[in-house]
Amino acid sequence: MARAPLLQIADIALTFGGDPVFQDLSLVVQPADRVALVGRNGSGKSTLMKVMAGLVEADSGTRVLSPGVTAGYMEQEPSMQGCPTLGDYAASGLPPEEAYKVEMVAEGLKFDPAGDVATASGGERRRAALAKLMAEAPELMLLDEPTNHLDIEAIAWLEAELKQTRAAFVLISHDRAFLRALTRATLWIDRGQVRRAEQGFDRFEEWRDKIWEEEDQQRHKLNRKIKAEARWAVEGISARRKRNQGRVRALQDLRAERASQIKRQGTAALSFDGGAASGKKVMEAFGLSKSFDGKSIVKGFDLTVQRGDRIAFVGPNGVGKTTLIKMLLGQVEPDEGSVKLGTNLDIAVFDQTRAALNPDMSLWENLANDPELGVSGKSDQVMVRGAPRHVVGYLKEFLFDEAQARAPVRSLSGGEKARLLLARLMARESNLLVLDEPTNDLDIETLDLLQDILGDYDGTVLLVSHDRDFLDRVATTTIAMEGNGQAVVYAGGWTDYRTQRGGDFVEAKVASKPLAKKEKVIEKKAASVGLSFTEKHRLDELPGVIDRLSSEIAKLEELMADPDLFTREPVKFQKAMDALLARQKTLSDAEEEWLILEEKAAG
Repeated sequence: MARAPLLQIADIALTFGGDPVFQDLSLVVQPADRVALVGRNGSGKSTLMKVMAGLVEADSGTRVLSPGVTAGYMEQEPSMQGCPTLGDYAASGLPPEEAYKVEMVAEGLKFDPAGDVATASGGERRRAALAKLMAEAPELMLLDEPTNHLDIEAIAWLEAELKQTRAAFVLISHDRAFLRALTRATLWIDRGQVRRAEQGFDRFEEWRDKIWEEEDQQRHKLNRKIKAEARWAVEGISARRKRNQGRVRALQDLRAERASQIKRQGTAALSFDGGAASGKKVMEAFGLSKSFDGKSIVKGFDLTVQRGDRIAFVGPNGVGKTTLIKMLLGQVEPDEGSVKLGTNLDIAVFDQTRAALNPDMSLWENLANDPELGVSGKSDQVMVRGAPRHVVGYLKEFLFDEAQARAPVRSLSGGEKARLLLARLMARESNLLVLDEPTNDLDIETLDLLQDILGDYDGTVLLVSHDRDFLDRVATTTIAMEGNGQAVVYAGGWTDYRTQRGGDFVEAKVASKPLAKKEKVIEKKAASVGLSFTEKHRLDELPGVIDRLSSEIAKLEELMADPDLFTREPVKFQKAMDALLARQKTLSDAEEEWLILEEKAAG
């Protein structure tokens, strides 16, 4: 017997004081759905999710949540009024006997439930909102950019939790790897329309391009038909005294149909202009060591950066990635060691906090009052790589219209703020780009374009990101910072780093924190099965890890079975050999760990 849908939305229309956001929108969410909600920045993804959550009321249409079904929405900017700590907020929807669930989720998401709400950062507040949703475990989860402000360890934990949940979920994310791993259907918002495909995000771009190709063919046919009918109308005047009014009206209808077609939004005109070339050697670090409050950031770190390198810094939040970059730039003094900067450096910085943007000023003012761009006061001009441009014209290249140009920055979405910051950055000439979490909130098309222009950029790039797919596409070198002062240099991007390391970066254990009275509840629950929560989660996870390692070992052994590989491609052979040995050791360790945990669980 088929189960009733969890959520149905029918004939929704919504307008925010101008053009309609949605018209005649209908969709259904079924039990166990795993849906990617995708679309350009500003297309209405978050608005639609709020309609689904019942937080935004449509102008017309119906929203029906099936009786007995619970739906939970992860708020981007949660109101925590009346909650002294982050943990109090996260547990506010739970009965007291289930408050221990927040502690369990907090361990995976790596936030401190005892943290003070008044001093919590935006990222900490968002992690608390995500923890609240995960602990409540509703039958329908609505997740709006849940990976923002999470490091790769926490993203992997969340990915594993969502893979095993029985709940349905709708997911907005810019993280391709996350979407590919989790989704089995796709909702695509495009020019006010919502289309659904019963296939995961890994097939989205193929599906989107096919639809656009069909649109282009239909538009071409329509234009040819209009041209032919228009020629008949003109020629018919001399051939006949009285024109066929039916065909004239049909021609008018065809023209109206073409006029009503909504043009696809273009891509932002992103372009980094490398200025004068820097020296061949951009920077050298010799024996860098740095500690804060007894916590070691790096110990004896050496690095040489050559012109054209794309270097990614990865590691858990708070491990010191940004601090290390600032040491390399000479902005923070090391405790030991030295840094030698190359010649003729022109540095441009993309700051993850968006601190360069004044939220109370308009987009226009944020560009036209920037001493770094050579403009100040009430100018309507902005210097773009040495040439004056009108502010509105320049903003239009980044997909902002004239009305938005006068609006305050605080009215923008996260993705629009990121685009504005890129507009400021790209107005400058540079030969060293520092990009601290540039992928947060950007839509997939803009991410693709950013990746392409970084590939063509003549200068050097230092990059911090938790987006695994983006790291693979951009980085030529990865510096892994895993705590206790360890910073190790690997060739290639994220996947190359994991291969060379011989194991999963996400296996690192989360540091335990005192949990006051609530810890006793968790200990009591764990004691009943003989394992801590982390150990039980690890025991559940290990069979999958063992299967994956066994599969990778089989593929590597198959590759190395080629008798000519060593003579034909010795470097590839050596890499495969190193990876095989590393995986065999990791597999042996995983099997031993599974046996130990199994024995412990059995008492």
